[in-house]
Amino acid sequence: MKKSIVLLIVFLVTLGCKNDTNKSVTNDADSLKNPETQNDELKLFKGDFLYYADAAILQTKTEIYGVIINDKAHELHNTVKAYKTEDTDMVPVEIKGIIVPKPENEEGWDFRIDIKEILKVSKPKKEDNQVIKLQ
Repeated sequence: MKKSIVLLIVFLVTLGCKNDTNKSVTNDADSLKNPETQNDELKLFKGDFLYYADAAILQTKTEIYGVIINDKAHELHNTVKAYKTEDTDMVPVEIKGIIVPKPENEEGWDFRIDIKEILKVSKPKKEDNQVIKLQ
């Protein structure tokens, strides 16, 4: 009788410790490590946008992405100009886009964002844009 109770407890503990492979929420950093698992769904990105000298980036809290220069990137650049006091100012934005791996023969960030929708552009806080200027 004691053996069957111990066996039942071991079975229940083993069953309870099983790893859940069906995660409903994924981390952006985890999905970036394996781009083959990504689908073409639009994802929401919140971060600071910078367009400078024909290159653009989006810096989120955890990652930095290159931005594919297309009509939407130019539209976002024209929108953030109103909030910039210096060319190097980064402006908080919310966009929807698709993560695309960088082609092997090109330089730049490992992953890029293809902007599909511009949701919000905010005025940057002065304390967030601290730049050291050399004269």
